[in-house]
Amino acid sequence: MISQFFILSQRGDSIVFRDYRGEVPKGSAEIFFRKVKFWKDDGEGDAPPVFNADGVNYFHVKDAGLLFVATTRVNVSPSLVLELLRRIARVVKDYLGVLSEDALRKNFVLVYELLDQIIDFGYVQTTSTEVLKSYVFNEPVVVDSSQLGPAGIFMAKRMPVTTITKSVVANERGGRKREEIFVDIIEKMSVTFSSSGYILTSEIDGTIQLKSYLTGNPEIRLALNEEVGIGRGGESIYDYGSSLGSGAVILDDCNFHESVHLDSFDVDRTLTLVPTDGEFPVMNYRITQEFKPPFCINALIEEAGPFKAEVTIKVRADFPSSIIADKILVQIPLPTYTTRVSFELEPGTVGNTTNFTEANKRMEWGGSEHTLHAKLTFSQESHGNITKEAGPVSMTFTIPMFNASRLQVKYLHITKKSKSYNPYRWVRYVTHSNSYVARL
Repeated sequence: MISQFFILSQRGDSIVFRDYRGEVPKGSAEIFFRKVKFWKDDGEGDAPPVFNADGVNYFHVKDAGLLFVATTRVNVSPSLVLELLRRIARVVKDYLGVLSEDALRKNFVLVYELLDQIIDFGYVQTTSTEVLKSYVFNEPVVVDSSQLGPAGIFMAKRMPVTTITKSVVANERGGRKREEIFVDIIEKMSVTFSSSGYILTSEIDGTIQLKSYLTGNPEIRLALNEEVGIGRGGESIYDYGSSLGSGAVILDDCNFHESVHLDSFDVDRTLTLVPTDGEFPVMNYRITQEFKPPFCINALIEEAGPFKAEVTIKVRADFPSSIIADKILVQIPLPTYTTRVSFELEPGTVGNTTNFTEANKRMEWGGSEHTLHAKLTFSQESHGNITKEAGPVSMTFTIPMFNASRLQVKYLHITKKSKSYNPYRWVRYVTHSNSYVARL
């Protein structure tokens, strides 16, 4: 049971606000944003997804730069409310086609209609896009595709831009609906390196995401690698030759959406399902066995005098040159008494930016794979072992059309309604960094 639900922009503007029970003060959105903003400024990192302030429990998730927030005074399951917020974000995206501040403002009537059907007096009724289609009748206002921003650039290279912002309920011009289906293999990677570049821990959390625009909900068959194994009894898949070639894919564990039938999965690794409208995860999986990470990080910090130190960071890309990584950022926390940092890049280096944020003593470097040298100046002598006061090095990135696990969709078969029925099929691979860290 929740008391309020609201959506805030990155600036803290309240885009959508619904008070279901009148138990929480109206200014809760402002109180929440102030807490979250100054949580980070106080040096305590990002605000946790659940916290209490003045007797009010706040739950929030962040999606596409927007904050989805729920409040309540009663003791409810945090995981239940967080899952509800994620599902609301997914339903809104299904109807609007894209999650953005502009899309929400242009479709606020539709969003409020969705909220009235999803939640009644603080209690959840349904979060199914398929069910909501019978009760929600407002048509979405299409957002200009030119306002997608950087997040949609790499997707537009692989498919028409109009498909990225397409609603599951909107028709094409002339009242016809384009028959197409999207399958995304999204992997979040966690790797820890030693100071010399050796891998200490590694893990992949992956999801096969499906979004269907097929009328009549025909049955589909999705085939994975036949070499997929489940359980820790499999052999290592470490392959220095290529992370995109064939070979065994060993999953530690996995789970499937309730609509997936596994009758032939043990035989030929084929998933059979009747997809509902909207976006949903077909399969979640986890891999902890050895794999080849896309980047290798070497980091070193050494004292260069009583008030100085030198940092060397080397990042090497270990994937084909035909693949381009995006949004690369390397960060390293420095000793609290650091006053100045001077950067030295390799000669001829282009496309790199460096920055030293004095407020939180953090050094940032973004760009392509190179070696960075940085000279630190301290306001006082270092206290003993400087490696204990700095680091670790963290890295964030996104790599389109790449997956380190080598899990692949071999084919996507759709039951035909007629001989001329041939819907569009799109398969994409994306790898994100989750926790990519190198120790000093």
